[in-house]
Amino acid sequence: MTEKNADARSGSEELQQQQLLRAISSFEGIMLSQIDIKNKLADRLNYSIRAGIIILAIIAVSILILLLTLSSQINRISSVVSEMNQDFAIVSQNMARISGHVNSMERQVANLQQINDQTKVMDREMLGIAENLEAIQGAVGEIGQHLIQVRGNVGNISVSMDRMDFEVLNMGLEMHRLGGSARSLNKMIPFP
Repeated sequence: MTEKNADARSGSEELQQQQLLRAISSFEGIMLSQIDIKNKLADRLNYSIRAGIIILAIIAVSILILLLTLSSQINRISSVVSEMNQDFAIVSQNMARISGHVNSMERQVANLQQINDQTKVMDREMLGIAENLEAIQGAVGEIGQHLIQVRGNVGNISVSMDRMDFEVLNMGLEMHRLGGSARSLNKMIPFP
């Protein structure tokens, strides 16, 4: 019986050894397949990194080209702004000349109105003088009244002239204010 037990034990040990060898070979196969999968994943990761580096290099070159294009456009924009600044300076000079012409026209129009007013007054005075020559005795009082009217008219003319001077001054200030925006643009754009 001991021999049977010994045979059974040796058969059982052999079976266990075979199972152990199968388990070791299975474990080895699993480990090799995992190593193979890891190697494939590492290769894919390397390819992905290389592709990423190539894409980043393309992006860097694109950004460099974009920056070079923008810098050339900035030079063009700078030259255009410089030309605009010169044009604004010319416009400012023209506005000053126009302001001078407008002031001259205002003075001439004011003189025409004054002459017209004086002509009307003179017409009335001449009519009064003609009437006074016909009746000298009664005309002394009327001459005094006409002198009062003349003084009133002169006062009215003086008031009108003061108003016109005030309007001319306001127009000059308005022209100066209108030229201020062009001067402000010249100050904001410091290109010569």
